[in-house]
Amino acid sequence: MTTRGGRLARPRTLLIDSRQIESGNALDKGFREVAGPEIELFKQERNKRDGAGAHGQASEGELLREVMNTVGRVGRLGEQIRCVVSVSMLTEGWDTNTVTHILGVRAFGTQLLCEQVVGRGLRRQSYDLNPETGLFDVEYADIMGIPFDFASSPQKTKPTAPKPVTRVHAIKERAELEIRFPRVSGYRRDLPSEKLEAAFTADSRLEITPLDIGPTSVVMEGIVGAGVTITPQVLERLRPSEISFNLAKHLLYTHFRDDEGFPKQHLFPQIQRIARKWIDDGYLVTKGVPIGAILYQDQLTRAAEKIDIALTRGSEGRLLAVLDPYNPKGSTRFVNFITSKPAWKTGAQPPKCHVSHVVLDSSWEEQLALTLENHPCVLAYAKNQAMGFDIPYLDAGVMRRYVPDFLVRLDIGDDEPLNLILEVKGIRDESDKAKAQTTRELWAPGVNALGGFGRWQFEEFRDWAAMEEDFAALVDRLLKKEYA
Repeated sequence: MTTRGGRLARPRTLLIDSRQIESGNALDKGFREVAGPEIELFKQERNKRDGAGAHGQASEGELLREVMNTVGRVGRLGEQIRCVVSVSMLTEGWDTNTVTHILGVRAFGTQLLCEQVVGRGLRRQSYDLNPETGLFDVEYADIMGIPFDFASSPQKTKPTAPKPVTRVHAIKERAELEIRFPRVSGYRRDLPSEKLEAAFTADSRLEITPLDIGPTSVVMEGIVGAGVTITPQVLERLRPSEISFNLAKHLLYTHFRDDEGFPKQHLFPQIQRIARKWIDDGYLVTKGVPIGAILYQDQLTRAAEKIDIALTRGSEGRLLAVLDPYNPKGSTRFVNFITSKPAWKTGAQPPKCHVSHVVLDSSWEEQLALTLENHPCVLAYAKNQAMGFDIPYLDAGVMRRYVPDFLVRLDIGDDEPLNLILEVKGIRDESDKAKAQTTRELWAPGVNALGGFGRWQFEEFRDWAAMEEDFAALVDRLLKKEYA
């Protein structure tokens, strides 16, 4: 690439053939020499992420893919790239939302191939809803030289200025504020085989309303035998003993199997006793529906999950978190992304956040960030945005991933700081209760039992107006060793 007769220090056009990425000669030698610092940075990050040796070598294919993945990103290999000329690449899954112009310079063999290439320009740049219409704003890409009509008539749109974006990244000069965390994929619980006890809490409460039930008639069928149609009339005739029996049976078959997959039948009497206690002690709350509504599949599964966590809490057993075998550790040092969301710049003196900004999903989060900046016991904190920190939990039998709001490292006078997981939440539904209960009762104890990651604890804040007072009260309790 030349300009005014001279060669540019760094090329701005990338010519790439996907079939030659792994050939060993995919990257121009001149580019390797000029982009030496960025290549070294990429290799260091890859070695830390993958656990490679300090002198691990990056292949030509890896470097070229890194260029493609970082087009336009400051300080990375693809920073200067403005034009990508591809051979057999745009039809093979290269995905970017910054394509604004597509030019076809050769004949296409099929209409489908045209559509695949045009699809690269259909990736949205912004998923923010228009506050006036509640819909996405229209976005267009200029497509030339491709015989593909995607509209029945020409469409006109008024160009709009792009929304301002913020680059959120870890700041090297604040490396001492780095927060490391484990990446958990599940939990291993070894409960005693002879005696089960349950410790119920407020999160063990399940509330069922007509909105949770949906259809009034549901057919339930087992593996063998005739099916049963459950209707409100059938539910009203069910006795508590029948309900506790079916709930205990569901618990036994879903949560209490041996290594060979067979239900531990000898535990059934204890499980039924605990299920009946859960019902009799008022943890099952029905509003506008009969108590038998617990036997609808979604509600039965939610109840079983709550009782199972209570059993883990109350029984003398061993609980360990299971780490992701491919990526067991995460850190704030890998944060580097661009967002159009409102972002509050960190920078208290002395600084307390390793990341440049706090991305604000609500005004509550800004209030909590200010509270964390100003409290003397906070050693470091970070908004959990694009950090890769999430918590696996079950919601009505479906495995989901929960992304908390903040991570905080707190000085409470012990030999090592306490790691806090903080959530800002107003109204809580059953899914929110499942997230909190799993984090508090499974994730934190499981990680603490593993060792090597410090001590972790989960807390929620429910009142935005009393955020500062609530956090101060929490720190006071922790300083007095009143742990959760």
